[in-house]
Amino acid sequence: MAGLRVGIVGGGVGGLCLGAALRAAGHTVTVVEQARAYGRLGADVNLTPNAVHALDGLGLGLGARLRETAARPEFRLSRTLDTGEITSQVPMSTEAENRYGAPQLTIHRADLLDALEAALGAESLRLGARGVAMVQDADHATLTLESGETLEFDVLVGADGIHSKVRATLFGPDAPRFTGLVSWRGTCPRSALGDLPNLDSFTKWWGPTPDRQIVTFPLTRGEEIFVFATTAQEGWTEEGWTLPGDPEVLRAAYADFHPEARALLDGPETVTRSALHVRDPMPRWSDGRMTVLGDAAHPMVPFMAQGACMAIEDAVVLARALGTATPATVPEALAAYEDTRRDRTARVQEGSLANDWLKGAGNADWVYGYDAWGVALGDAAAA
Repeated sequence: MAGLRVGIVGGGVGGLCLGAALRAAGHTVTVVEQARAYGRLGADVNLTPNAVHALDGLGLGLGARLRETAARPEFRLSRTLDTGEITSQVPMSTEAENRYGAPQLTIHRADLLDALEAALGAESLRLGARGVAMVQDADHATLTLESGETLEFDVLVGADGIHSKVRATLFGPDAPRFTGLVSWRGTCPRSALGDLPNLDSFTKWWGPTPDRQIVTFPLTRGEEIFVFATTAQEGWTEEGWTLPGDPEVLRAAYADFHPEARALLDGPETVTRSALHVRDPMPRWSDGRMTVLGDAAHPMVPFMAQGACMAIEDAVVLARALGTATPATVPEALAAYEDTRRDRTARVQEGSLANDWLKGAGNADWVYGYDAWGVALGDAAAA
């Protein structure tokens, strides 16, 4: 059976993962990405066991390549801002591998994209190409590029982020909602933090209110430490979504935190600021031959560390749904994908926004134990 012709708008984590999975299944894939090259932009991706298990299932040497550059946290810890008390401790590493089939890996975003790009294959990736218009009829979906070139597909997938043009084409324009929170991100060499404890763990310091927290974890085989924090802000009027920040302003915002937490903020010499935006869960993701995944479908705040993980799960489930589809059965396959994923991602969106998961005792299994390769297609309850 001849495979489908699949177009993917957006070559981030979700788009590249979907492309690699579909190519491995015998489909012809074109990933369109507006960036001209992948640089070492961004800092971190936290791949929890559900995402690592999904990536391992792709084969293509991907799992081994990720483990070459990633760090492998020992625990997921919650600590209180003033006393430093550990209120939740979830074993990761080998215990997570035994329990969930995969460990947690924390990795530089560029290293993850490099591995996914290699798994996809250069012939399936078009860098420096921007999709500007999408239309469909009963038989095809057509993508028009900024250059004027048109590409025809059996399926067109929007993996183009929170400002998705594919999403807007399907369901009309809608602006994301600013949460009133600004995220701060930075990295530093492990050596810059001296003998601080728990540097080999994913640690979340909980503030007195949901707008303040510090999260740290190791990167690059444990040689670097990533630091994330949030502050409240009324409105976001700055030009751009990610801007340089002042480390001293960040440190002042956490002057009342435990000395070990404050010492973490002393590590990065430079930081960035980003506005955190969300949308409400969507009742529909697909129409005809077009659908969306990842942030294009369910943007979420990062407080459960599941944004990239949900995109990876989406990609695997969508690839499975399209696995034996023909051009005539594409709409049914997209409906099965959407039905499988919609309730789970909505629950994670809502849990992330509530920002109370694993603050104390709690159940990590429903997040970390999800099997994107084994979940029954079209069965939301199984998710």
